Amino acid sequence: MNLTEMGAKAKKVSRLMGKLGQEEKNRGLLAAADALSASQRQILEANEADVREAEARGMKPGMVDRLRLTASRVEAMADGFKSVAALEDPIGEVESMKRRPNGLLIGKKRVPLGVIGIIYEARPNVTADAFGLCFKSGNAVILKGGSDAIQSNLAIVKAIREGLKSAGLPEDAVQLISDTGRESARELMRLNGYLDVLIPRGSAGLIRTVVENSTVPVIETGTGNCHIYVDASADFQMALDIIYNAKTQRIGVCNACESLVVHRSIAAEFLPLLKKKLDEKQVEIRGDEESCRLAEGIVPAAEEDWGTEYLDYILSVKLVDSLDEAIDHINRYSTGHSEAIITKDYANAKRFLDEIDSAAVYVNASTRFTDGAEFGFGAEIGISTQKLHARGPMGLRELTTIKYVICGDGQVRP
Repeated sequence: MNLTEMGAKAKKVSRLMGKLGQEEKNRGLLAAADALSASQRQILEANEADVREAEARGMKPGMVDRLRLTASRVEAMADGFKSVAALEDPIGEVESMKRRPNGLLIGKKRVPLGVIGIIYEARPNVTADAFGLCFKSGNAVILKGGSDAIQSNLAIVKAIREGLKSAGLPEDAVQLISDTGRESARELMRLNGYLDVLIPRGSAGLIRTVVENSTVPVIETGTGNCHIYVDASADFQMALDIIYNAKTQRIGVCNACESLVVHRSIAAEFLPLLKKKLDEKQVEIRGDEESCRLAEGIVPAAEEDWGTEYLDYILSVKLVDSLDEAIDHINRYSTGHSEAIITKDYANAKRFLDEIDSAAVYVNASTRFTDGAEFGFGAEIGISTQKLHARGPMGLRELTTIKYVICGDGQVRP
């Protein structure tokens, strides 16, 4: 099937999706959850084939971790459908209904976007998350995953479609492009008339390619050069625990800490403690000249390190003399994803929250919490780092738009 045919099917289904009630959509999600659980063996076998191929090609460990599914991760995808089913349906909600002087009632009604295209890389869990959120928000979705996860994605979508069919709901609410070549990606980027919006999720290169080449409106999900700033008043043990979690819990995710900023007044005492803690996971620390002098084993950083999303056991460290300098450094090199400050100083915490220009800004907590499930959205389509339409973790509401509804009793415009 070519993409035009897929687009036509999706457009047709999207009109039906927009009319489904919450009970019907929840029934479809729960049926899809059951189908995923029932197909766990087939999904894991398909994923193992993808992982073997990826490792044979020398894929980095962090990326292999993104690709790999386990029984618990498959169940987590099924549980994600159940969590989304439990969320309030935003579709049909009417906001700000007001009466004008001429008697007209004018309000905003929340409606689906329509047909959503998603281009992503070696993240088979995105396949499930994207379907769940798009389905609950009344959208049809066309998925274009990467070649690294194609067998996994095919197995997941097959199970979801079987679940929808068993519930008497349209299977074409989710379609997967089986061709993993670049030409099909380019064709999807130009599927005007069928796609209402395109969402890229993956590397900086993928996102840049979609933004620069798409003729379909794009919601940009960004890469994550996430910073943690250790302020002069920071509790050292808290800082060490948060950095260790943010850097090492999962290295191949966009909300992992990649860059550390430390106040110079505490660096001589703090950096050796940090080096010892991160040595537990063999994290390479790349620091500025003074950092290298203060802690044995820190290696010199290059200018490009300040702006790099490593997705690896590597962390950059920059020393600063003030909160002003820390904020300037972070805003310069951040990708606008997630940043944190570790501090006991209320005024500094407030300034950090106010002046850091990122989608999620934390005080005394790990950047790893920037996640749709952690924010109570059930799942997420991605983390938007742009400012128009959506910003931060994108849940159900971010996959909707509004239309004005106007009720009168015979008014005509004079």
